Amino acid sequence: MQFTKVEFKDTMPIDGYGPGFFRVGGKVFEGAVLVLPTSVTAWGGYGDAGVLLALRVDVLFIGTGAETTHIPKPLREAFEEAGIGVEPMASPAACRTYNVLLAEGRRIAAALLPV
Repeated sequence: MQFTKVEFKDTMPIDGYGPGFFRVGGKVFEGAVLVLPTSVTAWGGYGDAGVLLALRVDVLFIGTGAETTHIPKPLREAFEEAGIGVEPMASPAACRTYNVLLAEGRRIAAALLPV
């Protein structure tokens, strides 16, 4: 099987993660993060929903930590009202899915809780 190298050009892929951290675009960030194609910021978790609702993305991946869990119902309803597709999944899966769609040039973001 032949593999094709993916080039992210001017965007920042999620390079890795571990207990309490994420590595994005070659830099390590401690704690929960909000990852956009060209920036990374600290994220305050579900209580920091306002910043997520202001995003101009088609899909937001919410990494719920080591296991997949439901996001709070009022938050899910707020995303629906704002027209933002939201996909909660375990943070490792959210990182991988984010990178695949980033390589396709999609309008995405990932709000990630550490494992």
